Amino acid sequence: MIKYQLDRIAITLDPVFYFPWIKHIIKEENHQPGDIFFHFCNDEFLLKINREYLQHDWFTDIITFPLSTRPEIISGEIFISIDRVRENASALQTGFEQEFARVLIHGVLHLLGYDDHSDEEKRLMRSKEDYYLSLLPQK
Repeated sequence: MIKYQLDRIAITLDPVFYFPWIKHIIKEENHQPGDIFFHFCNDEFLLKINREYLQHDWFTDIITFPLSTRPEIISGEIFISIDRVRENASALQTGFEQEFARVLIHGVLHLLGYDDHSDEEKRLMRSKEDYYLSLLPQK
């Protein structure tokens, strides 16, 4: 089951639109969707999470906490700063919805075991994001 919560933020789009797409991606990666909980928040809220749980003192767009107890079932909590998504969309000159979808799938890819620490991992992650964004249904 995929759910979401708005933590100290408002958004104008409906995150539920993306849930079938996310489930499809998980299945395409040969896993089953478990319980995935998205927290959409502001910079300050995510900075607090970053400091408390990762000991990082900087803003970020996403933090992912895998919670799966079985490797074939994907579960976790994904915290996304809508402030960062808006700023990144502006800086990258993409639409908010495009950047929102990219960050959603970025978090899911982390739950699937993909990392982005090395240049090679970043290239693979970006390639996966681009591929799965191409499968996103149009509204």
